[in-house]
Amino acid sequence: MDLPVMPPVRPMLAKPAAKIPPGMNYEAKWDGFRAVVFRDGAEVELGSRSTKPLTRYFPELVEALRANLPERCVIDGEIIITRDDRLDFEALLGRIHPAASRVRLLAETTPASLVAFDLLALGDRTLLEAPQQERRAALADALRDAAPPVHLAPVTADLARAHEWFQQFEGAGLDGIIAKRPDLPYRPGERTMVKVKHERTADCVVAGLRPHKSGPVVGSLLLGLYDDAGRLQHVGVCASFPMRQRESLMRELEPLRMADAAGHPWAEWGEESAHAHSRMPGAPSRWSSGKDLSWIPLRPERVCEVAYDHMEGDRFRHTTQFRRWRPDREPEGCDYRQLEEPVSYDLRRVLGG
Repeated sequence: MDLPVMPPVRPMLAKPAAKIPPGMNYEAKWDGFRAVVFRDGAEVELGSRSTKPLTRYFPELVEALRANLPERCVIDGEIIITRDDRLDFEALLGRIHPAASRVRLLAETTPASLVAFDLLALGDRTLLEAPQQERRAALADALRDAAPPVHLAPVTADLARAHEWFQQFEGAGLDGIIAKRPDLPYRPGERTMVKVKHERTADCVVAGLRPHKSGPVVGSLLLGLYDDAGRLQHVGVCASFPMRQRESLMRELEPLRMADAAGHPWAEWGEESAHAHSRMPGAPSRWSSGKDLSWIPLRPERVCEVAYDHMEGDRFRHTTQFRRWRPDREPEGCDYRQLEEPVSYDLRRVLGG
């Protein structure tokens, strides 16, 4: 491979904002695997956000990229999987498998697509210093004949349209809106774009904690919601605390600490069979390989309010943000019924531009 922009390349990132800023170009924020695609003739490489190779996990996508991309190019995009007209991140996670036979099977049963939204190089020319507006125009021209599963991300400069997309596209499983300055050069690894994500709140039971890697302070709080059968399901964590707050949380939660997990709603988390029907802390994961997943069980008597963006199945898609304690709420009243569901939206309308 001999391209004007060579791997590895860390993709350009975005910093969060509460509102969609004016005077920019706007795209949907896709919920998939960020990927920088390098093509030089028959050679195709997929680099992840951390620059680790993704190529072997998506053989069907590699073939599609050979058929739809320019002969020599470097493209920034998102690998996604769709199911029932929505993005399916859980299915995407399942594609990262060590067994080649499993990879081939999943390529047939849950094929992936690529949504392209930036062009870093074309032919012998690097576009890293070109303004975003120019790169986008070149990308649209390069992909004018592309067909699914390769898609050109829709874009608009209309702020009102961006607000419409922010509300509508969530129903198809998208994260929010990305805003890019039209004069912005491509800056690998830098947070030079803006992202605006959905935020909602939920009252959750605090049923456990994980210590911080630095010592005996809170690293993350393990959150639960009750299902219709009255079982406390593990739905996610909140983990972003200043160090002083981590220390005070450990002291505050010490009276709820259990000597062991006996009698705890998640007492069976250590048994592999228990993870088949519910998500519990300590579940084995290819993504958490090597991490310390030990946890401290707490009596599920405290309720906190957390902010979240959206759900993935029956749990929070991303780490939540701690907002406040809710001493006025009973843990038994914290169930899934409080969660707001977005209005459904056909993903084909998004991919169709």
